[in-house]
Amino acid sequence: MPPIGDLIQAALGDTDPDGPVRWHVISVLQERADLEAFTEARRLCGAQTVAERLLGVDIMGRLEPFKDRTLPVLRYLAASESDVMVLYSVLIAFGHLADQRALPSVMELSCHPDARVRYGAAYALQHVLGDPPDPAGLDALRLLAADPDDDVAGWASLGVALATSRKI
Repeated sequence: MPPIGDLIQAALGDTDPDGPVRWHVISVLQERADLEAFTEARRLCGAQTVAERLLGVDIMGRLEPFKDRTLPVLRYLAASESDVMVLYSVLIAFGHLADQRALPSVMELSCHPDARVRYGAAYALQHVLGDPPDPAGLDALRLLAADPDDDVAGWASLGVALATSRKI
C-alpha cells in the first residue's frame, strides 16, 4: 500500500469533490481504518485550505472505529466552519457515523441560510435521532420537511416517515 502522504496528495489532486480518485483514496483509508488514517484526517480538518478540510471530514466520516475521537472534531467544525461545502460534508459524516451525540450540532445547522447545509442536516437528522427518536430532533426534521428548497423538503419528509415508522 502506498504511504498515506502519497494517498492524500493523490486525493487532493482530484479537484472534483465527487471525483473517482478522491473517493478511491477515501475508501482505501476506510478499509485501512487505522490510527495513521485517523491522525491524517484530523490534521486535514485543521488545515488552511477548504480542499484539505473537506477531504479530512470526508475521511473522518468513514472511520467508524474512531467515532469517539472523530465526533469532537466534527462538532468543533460544525460550530466554527464558515465554508458551506465543509459544513455539508460534516453533516453527511454525522449521518454516516449515526451517533446521537451529534444531534445538537445537526439541529443547530438545520436552520442554516444555505440550502446545501440544510440538505445535509436533513440527511443527518434521521440517522442521529436515536431510538426512540428525540422529540426536538424530530421537530427539527419536520421543519425541514416544509423547507422552501424541494430537495431539502423531500429528504426531510423521507426522514420523518422513517423516524415515525420506527416509533410505532
